[in-house]
Amino acid sequence: MHDRKIYSSDHEMFRDSARRFFREEVESNITQWEQDGIVPRAFWKKAGAQGLLCCGIPEEYGGPGADFFYNIILSEEGGYGIGASSLGIFMQSDIVAYYLLKHASEELKRRWLPPMVSGDAIGALGMTEPSCGSDLKALRTTARREGGEYVINGQKTFITNGQNCDFVVLACKTDPAKGAKGISLILVEADRPGFQRGRNLDKIGQKSADTSELFFSDVRVPAGNLLGEEGCGFAIMMEELPRERLTIASRALGESQRAFELTVDYAKERQAFGQRIIDFQNSQFTLADIKTSLALGWAFHDQCLAKIEDGTLTVEEAAMIKLWATENNSKVMDKCLQLFGGYGYMTEYPISRLYVDSRVRRIFGGSSEICRMIIGRSL
Repeated sequence: MHDRKIYSSDHEMFRDSARRFFREEVESNITQWEQDGIVPRAFWKKAGAQGLLCCGIPEEYGGPGADFFYNIILSEEGGYGIGASSLGIFMQSDIVAYYLLKHASEELKRRWLPPMVSGDAIGALGMTEPSCGSDLKALRTTARREGGEYVINGQKTFITNGQNCDFVVLACKTDPAKGAKGISLILVEADRPGFQRGRNLDKIGQKSADTSELFFSDVRVPAGNLLGEEGCGFAIMMEELPRERLTIASRALGESQRAFELTVDYAKERQAFGQRIIDFQNSQFTLADIKTSLALGWAFHDQCLAKIEDGTLTVEEAAMIKLWATENNSKVMDKCLQLFGGYGYMTEYPISRLYVDSRVRRIFGGSSEICRMIIGRSL
């Protein structure tokens, strides 16, 4: 991961700080957080105090005003840190904060961005519904305009930060007859009457992440909570998805890198049939393939990162890096766990947590199948 030309010495200093923070604050607490099914808000405040939240938010809204490379480094280190990839801080920093920064009113930005930077406020993004996953055009949650308010009804599921959030940026149908052009984004505060959190969903991995159902029953919010213009919600989501997909790829590559390094170390220590695991040709060939795939993956990743910084990353390229990095991630995890043998199946070994936590990356942020469709359309 190091010695990559795209990052400056300042970026790498930030990486060292982030890696140390994740090791000290996450790896030592992740077992308890997984049992609790949620990361305590105190952790969010610690992350904010360390400057690890919403790095790209300008100083006028309480942020450091850093370039997007800092967000990406955090995603890489989130993948590299055991248990850190499931933290909801990435949803907050890489996605929700940018929705507000680019599309919210000045009043909403000044109200919410500073506490998001400090960790005093937690945001969520409400897209997915029980009746539609990746097909966002089919969502059913409605927002009906009544005078100076929107009245919202519907439900969402698989919502990251669903239990912790202070507000959710909600995708709603403001004009059901217009399909995708009838979708709007509205900020809904969690303390409004009619807003209800459902259960904290039980997952096979990322168990420390509070992933929830949310319900809206005649929830009234001011019309000023609209992000962008009415009917532009789908266009905004499509505009922001390449950023999200690159950060998912970053975490996938970070996870793969950590799994590879853990497996190399284990293979050098573990003995079988009178020799080290690493000395078997099968082990060497397997690890050689993984090392090569990671070198290629990081190179393509950095090419995409350079393009997102100058605004030239295409939707197809974002889909390609997300597709490749997450599919390769599953292959790497499977091969690495196999080299651990029976111990790889034990929860006390970090490789087992990496294995189950990483699987969802092929699903969220646009499934592998959706990414293939996007790439296919560009042929």
